[in-house]
Amino acid sequence: MQSRRRLFLLDAARLAAAVTAAGPSILRAAPNNSAGYPFSLGVASGSPLPDSVILWTRILPDPLDANTAPKLAVPLRWEVAHDEGFRRIAAKGGAVAAPELAHSVRVNVTGLQPGRWYWYRFLLGDAISPIGRTRTAPAANSMPDLLKLAVASCQHWEFGSYAAHRYIAQSQPDLVAFLGDYIYEWGAFRRQHPPLGERIVRQNESFDLQSYRQRYAQYKTDPDLQAAHLAAPWIVTWDDHEVANDYAADRDERLSPAFAARRAAAYQAFYEHMPLRLPSPRSFAGVRMFQRVDWGRLARFHVLDDRQYRAYQACPRKDRGGSNSVGPRDCPAMLDPRRTMLGLEQEAWLREGLQSSKARWNVLAQQTLMAQSSQLPIAAPGDGRFWTDGWDGYPAARLRLFDTLLRTRASNPLVLGGDVHTFYASELRRDFDRPASKDNPAIATEFVGTSVTSSSRPQRRTSEYVAMNPHIKYGRSDRRGYMLLEVTPKETRTRFMGLDEVRDPDTAQRELAAFRVADGKPGPDPSV
Repeated sequence: MQSRRRLFLLDAARLAAAVTAAGPSILRAAPNNSAGYPFSLGVASGSPLPDSVILWTRILPDPLDANTAPKLAVPLRWEVAHDEGFRRIAAKGGAVAAPELAHSVRVNVTGLQPGRWYWYRFLLGDAISPIGRTRTAPAANSMPDLLKLAVASCQHWEFGSYAAHRYIAQSQPDLVAFLGDYIYEWGAFRRQHPPLGERIVRQNESFDLQSYRQRYAQYKTDPDLQAAHLAAPWIVTWDDHEVANDYAADRDERLSPAFAARRAAAYQAFYEHMPLRLPSPRSFAGVRMFQRVDWGRLARFHVLDDRQYRAYQACPRKDRGGSNSVGPRDCPAMLDPRRTMLGLEQEAWLREGLQSSKARWNVLAQQTLMAQSSQLPIAAPGDGRFWTDGWDGYPAARLRLFDTLLRTRASNPLVLGGDVHTFYASELRRDFDRPASKDNPAIATEFVGTSVTSSSRPQRRTSEYVAMNPHIKYGRSDRRGYMLLEVTPKETRTRFMGLDEVRDPDTAQRELAAFRVADGKPGPDPSV
């Protein structure tokens, strides 16, 4: 335990360095390293509206020991200011950190001005939290000149440093979108940095509320992750590892009869640790995650949940749930038109949101690769082999979504994804097995980000996939990192930012590729 506490103090010192490196325009307090400091997990903001933003923190003096949390509810204060020095207070108030929600606090700050940067902090007695920077969304009818968006996903604790988050903070984005696998439900409680290619054995897997809470506390001690939360508001969705690998709806890989209780515990822990604009659930047996965020008339974010309502994966391995790699000849069930990825209610919600959107760009922020990615060449209908946990395992649901895009005439659909630990840039069209033509045009553009740390396949194999799937214009799986998007009324530019060595906390980053999508012209064009 002493060595773990020493690691925490070292991370606190790294946080001070990380927030300083993020730039002089963001003034933030370094954490208090003394025993009993209540804000050890930092602060965060998210779900911005033109007049409102969500603030988050959790009271836990020792992030490595839940027994240090108060036994009773704790009142604390919060402040939002126009300036870094808190000389001009924009809003303030009180909140209660209750033990029922692990002393987490979620404050909906209202009455703010649209399109403005603010600074915020929490106070408990003499303790002051780190100071975060956040901003409101632009006014509903405004057309912003620029939205700078960072996109990240998949950050297994064991597999490397969170240097990607340090670089996200330094880029000073307007908004961060995190697309799932914020935690992994298993892994060591220290960073082992296993040798590349070594098979990792699952250990210390989370099954109950206490262990999921412990996992979030572990991840949130990271100074680079805290710095990225301090830099800008986040929009967030989840994927499988917030609960269990490859789960679908109420079924996991093990076909466990106790999975419903495990999922509810995981959902509660996620709710407790994210700056989400969600109503307090009556039960954590189900939590509505899909949500919209408008950035004036420049962009509408349709934030999707493709885990909770999906049909079970088709043709799993014997006596298992979860994914498999199969083709439609051997698994005709995958073509069943009744199969859904989003669920009927969410499909209808998305259709309405696209139909009513006045935004120049309609961004589908979701979990995984949407473009078809066959693992074998396709010479005739029925050929190919597909990973069933992704959209390839739900082709009828994907086709319904594409038809919705066409029928609603939503402007500039742009799909963002994660999950597959690979950078991809793709054209999306109704029939992936036919060349692009006037009757089979690209209808949307897709950018998928690699993982923050989680490992992937060799680049040689990814290059083979790209060659077999000509609508995928780029694939890179040998680097970890994130995406940076610059969205303007005329175009969206996307940069794939890769780390040289994810196991090195001081690693350099570099731009691996860049693409441009012009207004009204779907498809990624290489950007000079």
